Amino acid sequence: MTRRGFGFLSLLLWLITSPVFLQAAETPTSPAKRFISEKDLFDFVWVANPQISPDGSRVAFVRVTVNEKRLGYDTAIWMVPTAGGEARRLTAGPHDSSPRWSPDGKKLLFRRAVEKDGKPQPAQLALLSMSGGEPMMLTTLPKGAEEPAWSPDGKTIAFLSETSPEDLQKEERKKKKNSDVDEKYESDVRVITLAVYRDNDEGYIDEKHHSHIWTMPVPTSDEVAKPTQLTTGIFDEGGPRWSPDGTHLYFISTRIVEPYYQLPVSVLYSIPATGGAIAKVAAIDGYIQELSLSPDGKRAALVGSIVHPVASYYVSHLFVVDLTGGAAPRNIAPNFDGDVDSGVLGDQRPPRAGGSSPPIWADGGHAIVEAVTEKGVTNLIHFDPATGRYQPFTTGNHDLIAWSATPDGAHIVVTVSTPTRVGDLFAVGPDGKLTQLTHFNDKLFSQLTLTEPELIHYQSFDGRMIDAWIQKPPDFNPAKKYPLILNIHGGPHADYGYTFDQEFQWMAARGYVVLYPNPRGSSSYGQEFGNIIQYHYPGDDFKDLMAGVDELIKRGYIDTAKLGVTGGSGGGVLTNWAVTQTDRFAAAVSQRSIADWAAWWYTADFTLFTPTWFRGAPWQDAQDFAQRSAITHIANAKTPLMLIEGESDLRTPPGPGGETMFRAYKFMKKPTVMVRFPGETHELSRSGQPWHRVERMEHIVNWFDKYLQGKEIHLYDTPAEESIKKPEEKPKPETPQPPGR
Repeated sequence: MTRRGFGFLSLLLWLITSPVFLQAAETPTSPAKRFISEKDLFDFVWVANPQISPDGSRVAFVRVTVNEKRLGYDTAIWMVPTAGGEARRLTAGPHDSSPRWSPDGKKLLFRRAVEKDGKPQPAQLALLSMSGGEPMMLTTLPKGAEEPAWSPDGKTIAFLSETSPEDLQKEERKKKKNSDVDEKYESDVRVITLAVYRDNDEGYIDEKHHSHIWTMPVPTSDEVAKPTQLTTGIFDEGGPRWSPDGTHLYFISTRIVEPYYQLPVSVLYSIPATGGAIAKVAAIDGYIQELSLSPDGKRAALVGSIVHPVASYYVSHLFVVDLTGGAAPRNIAPNFDGDVDSGVLGDQRPPRAGGSSPPIWADGGHAIVEAVTEKGVTNLIHFDPATGRYQPFTTGNHDLIAWSATPDGAHIVVTVSTPTRVGDLFAVGPDGKLTQLTHFNDKLFSQLTLTEPELIHYQSFDGRMIDAWIQKPPDFNPAKKYPLILNIHGGPHADYGYTFDQEFQWMAARGYVVLYPNPRGSSSYGQEFGNIIQYHYPGDDFKDLMAGVDELIKRGYIDTAKLGVTGGSGGGVLTNWAVTQTDRFAAAVSQRSIADWAAWWYTADFTLFTPTWFRGAPWQDAQDFAQRSAITHIANAKTPLMLIEGESDLRTPPGPGGETMFRAYKFMKKPTVMVRFPGETHELSRSGQPWHRVERMEHIVNWFDKYLQGKEIHLYDTPAEESIKKPEEKPKPETPQPPGR
């Protein structure tokens, strides 16, 4: 907006406070800034799961930090006033999460996990009085408690737990002194009957324990009542939501024994708060991700995706369902192509205590506020549930990681990340203006030279326009030639954009230009753009990536002999594909990848039984599985290749990915190395052990330094024959020579 009367004094004040002027005015005694390093990860502070108080005056949140040994993360509950002021610590941690305000704002419910033999135990519910004192432990369930929710009158707490009656009986037997009941031997042998029996985050799935709804009264004295289990059975329930009158609890569940034989169906159920029969309220032929009830309790806002017709990617939409009339959920803005309740892919979302952010009912139920991601940017959008009309609420090039609102929707807080900010808490004004509340990373970041990426648009082979970002070295000089790293996102239905990614900033600080595009198949660009790669992945998306490389080369500052490529998960798929389709790259790093689609189909933690990515099983369409597998084309590969694997990765197990590529490369005597991370899952780069996250980045850049920069790095060398010590041979006696010779 143009300001009138912008006089000389205002101009002068702007100039002397601008970053350019301040940099020029630094005195010799000012601390010199430095480039970011991989080990700065140890000092990052993350803000997670913000919860605004009912009166809108305070925000409780989880503060996440790397622990002292740098082998894990500590979490504690903190609080900050929405009017501004210092944040202060409320709980000691080191494993506290999920803060939830009581309706009167006088108490704070949270989850606490204590350690036993150095390992966190299942988290239990604890209650903290805001008037002071130590927290009161509420539950001691063998499997812990999660997803707590206060009743509207503040007298009851609902939550989820996987505790079974057998667990409780076993606990009672343990408590008995001199018990004559012998505990039976418990076999550790697993009998598998379901196709989905492992999960990347949980490991082996325990079919004897399911997530069910429990309730318990809020204690009015030091005596704590036992919780009561409301739901039972062989199905899992989602986090409970109270009706405004406190009579019912609503939850989402898929009550099908083997759901992978059909397209997904999510159902909204209700149950009386005192227990009783479960009633089906509404269903969606697809996924329901979030749930929020209107202030009058007559409607529910749902975030979900319709999965008909069959596709590999579905845009998430905002639905409203009448809870009293039995009508089907209504997509209030069916032509809106932004991804509702989505976000931008990065490596610095809070590694613990994330939490969920349901839709916000505002204006007395006449509006719904939700986060929407469009073309790599996430903002809050105002939706009219009656007409489906929508308009931006917040604006800016950033990613909204989490949000929370008062019951009337009048006060909102959000956690914001940008390419130069890990993530801080902001209050959202009535006009959508953001006011920063926390500043945990200011001191560290004031010492770093961080730069904004450059957004570019370029035309691919078929005329389709592609978005991409360029992260340049902080001391970039357009007259120089730089090595390039093409960084490919996973998913494949995900998106890069305006969020903090340490990997990009650090690679640039090490002298690389980093290109990170959103090729076809990326999310936040609409249903058609995202689903165009169905049955063609990898394929034309690879052409989009190479068109981006060519676009940068045209700009004149890329050394064409020093091109590198890397990516994780779906990006690993495309990295493997790249080295078998072109020899333009001088080095590649494939992370947590897939090289053999058929082998992966049999071993991943989820199934592809429905025709979303492939039209059938591997034996039904062997040619398609083979043609789209990098290993089929491995004879073409020449690029030096590093493979990075998490040894506990169940999403893309090492076997069908890195191990396959490594063994093939070794057979062909091509330069390769495999770097394996013990105990790490598919989330290595985002929430893995801090030291492992740092080492991962070091190995990636080491490989590029070796093959793109020509640095002498011997860590990845195969032992040379002459370096192997051989047994000493005794000197042979000299043959006597005739005299005179």
